[in-house]
Amino acid sequence: MTTITVGKAGEDEAVRFLQKNGYKILERNYRSRYGEIDIIARDGSALVFVEVKTRGGAAFGPPGASVDERKQRKMTITSSFYLESVGATDAESRFDVVCIEMKNGKPEIELIRNAFEARE
Repeated sequence: MTTITVGKAGEDEAVRFLQKNGYKILERNYRSRYGEIDIIARDGSALVFVEVKTRGGAAFGPPGASVDERKQRKMTITSSFYLESVGATDAESRFDVVCIEMKNGKPEIELIRNAFEARE
């Protein structure tokens, strides 16, 4: 599998997982000139910006480790752009990370709620 194929399969798996856990999916692969957010969802009253990290094996370390400060900054800017574009700048929001590791052909999924604070 290519990294694109693994990533797409991981995002599909993350959507199913989030929906089972009560999230309402609003957008997938939201793009602006500032960056991309894999999933935008509603969880209760909160708008949630979700980064999905999928690994086909342990060669590159744990999935969540790649959501570094640079990625957090890009997500913060992109989320602000999204909130402004939908007129929800005062909305409660947070950043979650879904980590997926494929083990023996089956996904192991970890949800990190409030994974990081907005970075400027």
